[in-house]
Amino acid sequence: MAKVIGLGGIFFKAKDKAALNDWYQAALGMGGKWGHIFRDLPPGPDGRIGCAIWSPFAEDTKHFEPSDKPFMINLRVDDLEALLAHLRARGDKVLDRREDSEQGKFGYVVDPEGTLLELWQPA
Repeated sequence: MAKVIGLGGIFFKAKDKAALNDWYQAALGMGGKWGHIFRDLPPGPDGRIGCAIWSPFAEDTKHFEPSDKPFMINLRVDDLEALLAHLRARGDKVLDRREDSEQGKFGYVVDPEGTLLELWQPA
């Protein structure tokens, strides 16, 4: 069965994304264009080195919709298509929204409490 193989990232809304990024950079040494990338996670079952992203988004972002929560969780998966098919067969709320990029393939599901989960199969 397709499954989650790691945490891909935590994304959250910030009132002032730039200022918050600056604070984390100065206070904790975290930062960068997309927030902070933790590259020292153990390899996944596919043998690839794991990474997780910590990233603030603008407070008015629409990226977390249809969730009304101020955060989104990204989970690394081993087979996006199979996992989405499994979730659909269960009757879970899988969104029609898809993204394919140089970072990999992304699909979206909303958990029973309304949290948007971004499922990511790295490229």
